[in-house]
Parts: sequence; structure tokens; C-alpha cells
Amino acid sequence: MTDCGAKCKIIKFLKIISFSVSFVVLLMLAIATVRTLSLDVNLGLQLAHWEKTNNITPDISQRQREELIKHFKEAIRIPTVSFSATQLNTTALREFEELLRNAFPTVYSSSLVHHEIVANYSHLFWVPGSNSALVPYMLLAHIDVVPASESDGWEAPPFSAKEIDGFIYGRGTIDNKQSVMGILQALEYLLLQGYVPQRGFYIGLGHDEEVSGLQGAMSIVRLLKKRSVQLAFVLDEGLAVLDGVISGLEGPAALIGISEKGYATVKLSVTTAPGHSSMPPREGSIGILAAAVKRLEDNPMPRLFGQGPERGTFEHLAHKFGLPLKFVMSNIWLFSSLLGRVMERRPDTNAFVRTTTAVTMFNSGVKINVIPSQAEAFINLRIHSAQSLKEVLELIQSTVGDERVKIELVDGFDPLPVSSYDEAAFGFQIIKKTVLDMFPQVTVAPGICIGNTDSRHYKDLTTNTYRFAPTWFKPGDAQRFHGVNERISKKNYEELVVFYFNLIQNCDVRKLPSPHSTDHEL
Repeated sequence: MTDCGAKCKIIKFLKIISFSVSFVVLLMLAIATVRTLSLDVNLGLQLAHWEKTNNITPDISQRQREELIKHFKEAIRIPTVSFSATQLNTTALREFEELLRNAFPTVYSSSLVHHEIVANYSHLFWVPGSNSALVPYMLLAHIDVVPASESDGWEAPPFSAKEIDGFIYGRGTIDNKQSVMGILQALEYLLLQGYVPQRGFYIGLGHDEEVSGLQGAMSIVRLLKKRSVQLAFVLDEGLAVLDGVISGLEGPAALIGISEKGYATVKLSVTTAPGHSSMPPREGSIGILAAAVKRLEDNPMPRLFGQGPERGTFEHLAHKFGLPLKFVMSNIWLFSSLLGRVMERRPDTNAFVRTTTAVTMFNSGVKINVIPSQAEAFINLRIHSAQSLKEVLELIQSTVGDERVKIELVDGFDPLPVSSYDEAAFGFQIIKKTVLDMFPQVTVAPGICIGNTDSRHYKDLTTNTYRFAPTWFKPGDAQRFHGVNERISKKNYEELVVFYFNLIQNCDVRKLPSPHSTDHEL
């Protein structure tokens, strides 16, 4: 009887546990199902009544269309290459300045527009608004480009602006002269039609973004700080419209960057006694350092998927996926670990999962029969938003785990603050509205930039920095960025001009509308 009673109690206890687990699982599935059926974070302001503005229509004539393409091609043909922070093509930068003056005569002659050259080659424009109570905003772009050589496999010379099948090929077509020329072309057209903004705005064109913007962007920021300028938001380059790039997504997606990954360059070095190769030690400097590097590659930084802005990206896109992906994307809180494990298998998606570690340089040895006394390696890291530079350095120290390996931070910075993207975020919602007015088939979502831009220098002037241009990327186009065969279609460049033309006018609204709930009448 005692044994039977004990067994009955155990069976009863196991039943309770089983029931409790089943209940929790069913409850979680119910919550996940409700979220899957109801989550559409894009709905709010699409149903809202926006403040009426008398926007000018961008009626671009055939003559203007030919002219804007001509000026854009001229911009691409000027090789404004930044080789290093101390090696810039200053002759090309001067030539580019002349191009801007010739291409946009109304911008440069208008009494409304204030222009100044900063740090010899960068440009700052200020267009005051008629309503001084409205906080100004700023549009950023950069003039310089990375090096390019036709021998790398270009279909057209990289500074030829050659047209092939409706595309303009050349370095800078998508990074970032399309924005430089597009912003000023839009302003030129607005001024020609007598436009005077209600909300003032700045335009900043840096000349050394590709080598960290230490002269151009930072000099502009110092100037604005002296003038006590505060900005409603900043819009810089960064993300784009992805068409067919995200597997399983219905339709294109416009990703607006709300943050950037942090950055670090770390030097590892080993010093040992030199010797002759005929009498090698058990471990030499190269072997010790190679083992340390191997440990870093074998032990990547921890998975952090779902703990940063990438969660918002997938939640905004979830309703555009079919089942079962829609179920998964709507419930990152439940499936972040699973998604992280899947995404880490590919280098392009692994960048959203963790801080990435890349060994980019390894140097040692001067002679084939001499055991070198020194070996050094450089590690480049792009830091996930949920980590800090300090935490990353501590993890490197513990992973290397060898006192013979000296670890030094060459340079680096924390991930950039995450800008607001909720329904009260003025800059995000204005950009979103402008995109949807032009491309109603697009889904807009926040995103994270895995590279860095000049905008990071402006964080003391605003808490809201966004990184986006409506450059359309098809599968494979992302590899053209800093790669071979960089290009943009003529149609897409014209769309960029119209985007900035509309954006500047949309920024004249005094405040955002109150979003409707889903049961409001339309």
C-alpha cells in the first residue's frame, strides 16, 4: 500500500508537471498566433490624416531629364578618390566644386541659400525657413569615393560614367554621388519654382567620408556646435530599397538605418628571441600568434540576434512573409535563438547576429632562413548594438588567453545610439511617408547599418539620425558597393532627385498626425 501510494503521488506530480508544461506551451503558441495575425506595425500613419501642404509637383521636362543625367555623369567622371586620410585627390575635389557651381547655378546664386566651404573641400549649405519656431534638419552626403581599377574586372572604366542598358556605370554611382547630386538637383528645381521652406535645413557634403570624415564632417560639426545648432533629425546615406534580396519577402523593402554597428581595429603581436631556421624552438612568434588568431576564429563573439535594432526590422517586415516565416518573424521574442543559428551560417546575415571578427592583416618574417622575432596581426571588428567596445576587448583577451600575445586597441568606438522609429519619431515618419508616397508597393522598416557613415559625427547635434537613400538593390547589387561594376539606372537616379524634392517639402509639416487605430473609418 505504501509503495502504491508513493507511486500514485509521483504519477500525480508528473501529470501536474506535464499539464503545466502543456498549458505554458499552448499559451505561448496562442500569444504567438495572435501576434502573427495582428502584427502590422506599418499600419499606423498610413491611415492617419496628414497636415495639408501645398507641395509643388516635380514636373521634370525632357530637357531637364537630359541635363540632370549629363551633370550626374560629369560628377562620376571626376575621380574624387580618398586613398588615405593624408592622401586625397585634391585636384579632383577642386574640379568637383566647379562642377557643382556650374550644374546648380540657382543654388549658388540664390539669396535664400547660404553656402560656405569647410576644411578646404567640404560644403555646408544653410536654407533658412520662414517659420523660425520649427527645428531645422540636415541632409548629408559625401563627395569622395574609394579607389577603383578597370583591371579588377569592370565592364566599363570606373570613371567613365558609361551607359550600358539604361545603367550608368562608375565609382560613386551608389556611394555616394547619387545623393550629392540628387539633393542639390532637387533644391535647384525647388528654387526655380519659387519655393521657400517653412522649416530650415542644412546640407552637408563631406570630402573624406571614405577615410573616416576626420576633416570634412568633423569640421562641419565643430562649426555648427559653435553656432549652437540643434537638429530635428539628420538623414545620411546607409540603407536602400531591397527588391528580391530578402528571401521569402513579398515585394520590395525600404530599410531606414536607425543605428550603426560599432568599430574596432585591434593589433595582436608576439615578440620572441630570433634564431636560425636550422635550430627552431618548439614555438616561434608566428606559431604563437597563428594559434591566437585561430582561437578567435574558432570562438566567434556571442549570438545577440534579437537584442538590437534587428528585432524591429523583422517585426516591421513580418506581415509580408508567408507562413511559416510570418509566424517566426512576428515572434522574435520566441524564435530569436533559432533565427540566430540559421542566419549565422551565411557571412552576409551573420553580420546581424553578432559582433563580427575579421583577420585582415598578418605580418612576420624578413628572410627564409631566419626565425622572426616579431609577428603581428590586425583584427577588424564590427560591434553589435547590444555590446560595447569594452566588452569586446575583454572577450578578445579571454579568448586569446595567452600572456605572450600583446593586445592593443588601434582605434574604435561603441555602436551608435539607436534613433527612434515609433509613430512619434518625426524624421523617421517623414522619410517613411515620402517613400510610401513614391513607392506604395514598398514595405518600410527600420534597419541597422553594418558599415559606418559621416552621420556618426553628428550625434551631439541630434538624437535622431537616419541612414537611407532610395537606391534600388536587386540580388547581387550589394556586392557592387565598394566592388566592381558599381552602377545605378538612369530611372533610379531621377527617382532620387524626386525623393529629395518631395522630402524637403514634406518636412514643412509642423507636427505628425495622430495615428488612427485599425478600427477607424477610412
